[in-house]
Amino acid sequence: MSVSDAAEAPHILVVDDDARLRALLQRFLTGEGFRITAAPDAAAARRALAGVAFDLMVLDVMMPGESGLELVESLRREGSDVPVLMLTARGAPDDRIAGLEAGVDDYLGKPFDPRELALRIRTILRRVAPAPAEASAAPVQLGARWFDLQRAELRGPEGTIRLTGGETALLAALAARPNEVLSREEIAAALGTPEAGERAIDVQVTRLRRKVEPDPREPRFIQTVRHRGYVLRPGV
Repeated sequence: MSVSDAAEAPHILVVDDDARLRALLQRFLTGEGFRITAAPDAAAARRALAGVAFDLMVLDVMMPGESGLELVESLRREGSDVPVLMLTARGAPDDRIAGLEAGVDDYLGKPFDPRELALRIRTILRRVAPAPAEASAAPVQLGARWFDLQRAELRGPEGTIRLTGGETALLAALAARPNEVLSREEIAAALGTPEAGERAIDVQVTRLRRKVEPDPREPRFIQTVRHRGYVLRPGV
């Protein structure tokens, strides 16, 4: 890899208190073409995040001190939209749902194949990249806010509204087919997570409604169609 290629490679922050796993992931992911910075805990991750705009963070759940979940919740409250792939030894659905509710983009259970980790990283990076759209595509109006399909940005009178990678991909999938009901399976496929369960999709929709709807409890724009899925109803 040339110096210029290395500089343009996605920069990944790996956060895990297991020194052997950090070293393994640093070697493997570097070999896969990524730039890697490693941190042993949440405090070190915060210091790294303060100085670098990472493309994605690979984060362990169970760490001494601040847990991975607590770190993600804090970062999202502070307005950070860095995509997060969480590593967890807890495979129960409730644990995964807790991660999604905190703002995690994807999760991978331990032990895992490093090749699957690299594949999931690339899937998230593709998902959060601005999707190609027709130059003439008009922004989708959502009350006082609008979603720019070309830039994959949600804007309003207050400026750009921060979305996580998963929220951006979800809104883009719905906005690309306005007034058309999308099943949860179709949404999961559009998000690049075909294995996601119905509850995981519902959690993502709930998070997105908080940023789109005037009253998330009475959604006007992202509506549930019982037994079928969700539909985006643009309007003022």
